[in-house]
Amino acid sequence: QPSSNLFQQKPSMVYPSDTSDGNNEELALESNSVAHGPGNGNGSPDGLGNGNGSGNGHSSAQPNGDNKVNQRQYEPRERFIITKNVVVIGLAFMIHFTAFHGTSNLQSSVNADKALGTTTLAVIYGSLILSNIFLPMTVISWFGCRLTMALALFAYMPYIAAQFYPRFETLIPAALMVGFGGGPLWCSKCTYLSTVSEALTQVRGNKSRKDVNTVKFFGLFFIFYQMAQVWGNLISSSVLTLSAPATQSPANESVQLELERELERNRVAELCGARFCPGVGAEANPNLVPPAPEQIQLLNSIFLACMAAAVVLMIFGVSSLKRYGVKRGDTGDGLSGLKLLTVTINLLRKRRQILMLPITMFIGLEEAFLAVDFTRSFVACGWGISRIGFAMICFGVANAVAAGIAGALVERIGSVTLAGLCAVLNLCLLTYMFSWEAREGDYLSYCTFAAIWGICDGVWLVVVNAFYGILFPNHLIAAYSNFRLWESTGSVIGYVISSQLCTSTKLLILMAVMLVGCVGYGLIEYRVWQKQKNLEIMLSD
Repeated sequence: QPSSNLFQQKPSMVYPSDTSDGNNEELALESNSVAHGPGNGNGSPDGLGNGNGSGNGHSSAQPNGDNKVNQRQYEPRERFIITKNVVVIGLAFMIHFTAFHGTSNLQSSVNADKALGTTTLAVIYGSLILSNIFLPMTVISWFGCRLTMALALFAYMPYIAAQFYPRFETLIPAALMVGFGGGPLWCSKCTYLSTVSEALTQVRGNKSRKDVNTVKFFGLFFIFYQMAQVWGNLISSSVLTLSAPATQSPANESVQLELERELERNRVAELCGARFCPGVGAEANPNLVPPAPEQIQLLNSIFLACMAAAVVLMIFGVSSLKRYGVKRGDTGDGLSGLKLLTVTINLLRKRRQILMLPITMFIGLEEAFLAVDFTRSFVACGWGISRIGFAMICFGVANAVAAGIAGALVERIGSVTLAGLCAVLNLCLLTYMFSWEAREGDYLSYCTFAAIWGICDGVWLVVVNAFYGILFPNHLIAAYSNFRLWESTGSVIGYVISSQLCTSTKLLILMAVMLVGCVGYGLIEYRVWQKQKNLEIMLSD
């Protein structure tokens, strides 16, 4: 639909008239049924279900051109069921990504031989690009959102199992499975949250707006999701630190020890932080010596159990979307999987999608930098591999808090102001890290960097994810497929350049991409504001 129609159309959910079929499952994709101008009871444009519904829990079909849209009525308790589902999805993702993040944050340091770790991460996000293009619509139409999430979580498990025997022949196939599962996983999650956001709007009537509910649900989800950084890194650092063999210090070495510490401080200042370049290893810096194999195996066993628990929780703890009238295999637009793939690609022809690409790619770039370059160039190089988790705990806590309050801040100060403040903070952080001189064991600086990074990342994720749902309400799966596609593209670029460029150069690239992304985001927000203002003037006349 053209950009000029963005605020002339208010979407309604497609609610099939028959939801009693045992094979019904969920697929949330909004229809193109809209009402122009003030509503008159038949398919009201506020999306609140204020048409001629019966009010007794059944749906009533109202004509709207060639389509029939069911305005469903819900019991007040439905709001608690909806919130419960969002919380359970968040818990499942938290447990699952406790294992994934805890493992991935160590890849560039633990599997540093022949760049095995960074190559594995690049393969994950490279296959995720293909997954986002070809798989989400087809897989979700086959299994529905809930089962798609469960199956995709299961596809991550071989990646943890391969860590018991880390070789190219084991990790690369496992990384491909993660990438191919990631596209359907994130698209089905975003689609589920957007769908229940509209359902909550209908439950609460004119007490809420869909865009506010969407931001709040994404914020609630990311509270749990980003806490995975805390638990995953707490587990990894505890295992690597507590199970490490004690070091023996010879007697009468005070002078020699002081000289060694001075050499260590000079070495860290010369090699770490923004000055870090590929090729620096344990022979140049003892902080980069990898942990013992038995420590890694214990860690992997714990993480494998976490992933299994997440799959069980997703299957038995989340309600099907068929309670909101959405059936498995029903794409909402009546399109086949191939045609929906075309819709995904065609979104790239829309100006608002093109303007969103730089900020979307920046999210992928900054996440790759954090996972590979920050953990290796700053924390591992200057503090030690076993301390990576402690720094990343600061990131996880700050990220979860930022994601949690982002929804409330959007409601109070608006998404544009919040994004602007986030951009200024992010730019200041990158500039300071570029000029900062690394110091041995400077845990306060490392944790502060990680915490501020977590605040910025949490805000970007919530604002941009929610904005995609608002910009493309009639093509949710296609829109979130594009989001993951270009986020993954940014991540792949970040992982590829991690073994080619020095950290200072990568910081400059991050600053440049973020500035371009903010300009694109600002332009599209201005266009949205302009069209909303014009619509209000038209309705007032």
